[in-house]
Amino acid sequence: MMENFGNKNENPIVVALDIGTTKVCAIAGRKDEHGKIEILGVGKVESAGVTRGVVSNIEKTVKAIKDAVAAAERNSGEEIKIVHVGIAGQHIKTLQHRGILTRDNDLNEIDQKDIDRLIKDMYKLVLPPGDKILHVIPQEYTIDNEQGITDPIGMSGVRLEANFHIITGQITASNNIYRCIERVGLKVAEMTLEPIASASSVLSDEEKEAGVALVDIGGGTTDITIFQEGIIRHTAVIPFGGNVITKDIKEGCTVMEQQAEKLKVKFGSALSEEVYDNRIITIPGLKGHDPKEISEKNLSMIIQARVEEILDYVVWEIRRSGYENKLIGGIVLTGGGSLLAHIEKLAAFHTGFSTRIGMPIEHLAHGYTEKVCSPIYSTAIGLLIEGIQNVESGKVVYTVVKEEVPVTVDAIMEEEPVAVDEKESKWYEQLFTKTKQWFEAEHDTEF
Repeated sequence: MMENFGNKNENPIVVALDIGTTKVCAIAGRKDEHGKIEILGVGKVESAGVTRGVVSNIEKTVKAIKDAVAAAERNSGEEIKIVHVGIAGQHIKTLQHRGILTRDNDLNEIDQKDIDRLIKDMYKLVLPPGDKILHVIPQEYTIDNEQGITDPIGMSGVRLEANFHIITGQITASNNIYRCIERVGLKVAEMTLEPIASASSVLSDEEKEAGVALVDIGGGTTDITIFQEGIIRHTAVIPFGGNVITKDIKEGCTVMEQQAEKLKVKFGSALSEEVYDNRIITIPGLKGHDPKEISEKNLSMIIQARVEEILDYVVWEIRRSGYENKLIGGIVLTGGGSLLAHIEKLAAFHTGFSTRIGMPIEHLAHGYTEKVCSPIYSTAIGLLIEGIQNVESGKVVYTVVKEEVPVTVDAIMEEEPVAVDEKESKWYEQLFTKTKQWFEAEHDTEF
C-alpha cells in the first residue's frame, strides 16, 4: 500500500476491510482527479470465524483476512500494510447526551477548537464496565438559548450547548478485531461503525437531508441508520440477518445448510404472492435416500415470514427514534439480504414506507466492474470512502518511509530525518501542514 509518486494520480491508496458474518472483503482504492472513488483491487472470501458480526474464532478470522487481503493485493498490484476496518454486532448501543461549554469572551467567534472541546468532553462519560465510545456525532447546537443551529462556527456567544448522538461498543469486540488484523501483519488506521460506512456508499445527500432509514441486511445482523436534515439521528443493530432465513429454510424443508443457502439465492422470493407458477424444486437426497421435492411457493412463504419479522424490528426502531413521520426518503435496503427477489415490494407493503434497493455506486468513478456495484459491497466501499475522507482531513496520517504505518503527531516529531527526493519532499511538506492543523485543533495549542 505504497503511494506511487510517478503516477499522475498522487492521491494516497486506502484499503477497507469488512469483516462480516458470511464474508471478509478487502477493497483497495483512491480518489481520482474528478473526486470519485477509483477501485484498484477487491478480495472476497467466505467468513467462518464471525457470529452475528462479532469475532468468535480468532484463527478462522485471521485466515479469512489474510486470504482477502492477498486477493486484493494481487488485483491491485499494491502491498497492503494499513486497513480501515468496520465494527458491528449486537453489542452496539446508542445514547443521547447534552454538552455545555462556557466561553471566556463572547466577542470572539466560535471556532473548530470550541466544537472539538465539546466533543472531547463526551468521551469522559461514565459507561457500563466493558464498553467504550466509538463515535460522538453532534446534532443541533444552542448558542445563548438560540436553538436549532446546525453550524455554529463563526457565530458569537458565551454559552455553547450541543446534543450528541453517542455510539458505544464492547471493548472486547474491538480488541478481537485489532488482534486478528495484527496477527496478519497489518495496522489498523481507524475503526468505523459499519452502518455509518454503508450510508456513505449508498445514500445521496438529498436523501439524508429529506430523511431516510438505511437498512443493511447482512449475514448475521441487520443494521439501521436513520438520517434527517443531513445528520445521523439514530443507529441500531438487529441480531437477525440472512443466516436466520437460511436456517429457517434448512429446518422447514429438512435439507442441508448448503442446500438451503442455494435454494434461498436461486429460487427464493420475499413475497409469496409474486410466485405464480409454483414450480417444484428437486433437491438431491443423502446417500441412499430419495431426492426431496420442494414447492417454490412454500419456500417463499418460509422466507417471507422471517423477512416480515426483521421488518417488524425495523419499524419498531424507526418509531423508537421519533422520526417515523419525518422520513420523506422512506427506506433504503442494502446488504446481501436485499438481493432477495421482491424484497423491496414486501418492505413497502409491510412498513408503509417507500422503498428502494441501495447500490454502492453513488461515489464510484466510471469503469468499475459489475461485481462491486452489488449491495454485498456496500459496507466495504463505505469504509473505503470514510477512510479516504479521514486521510484527506488529516485525522489519519500515513508515513511512506520504508514501511507505511498510521502515526500519531508525537511519532512524527520523534522520527529521524531521512533523504527524500523532490516529490517526496513536497509530499512531506503537505503532510506536515495537515498534521500541524490537526494538532492545533486537537490540543488547543500551537504545534
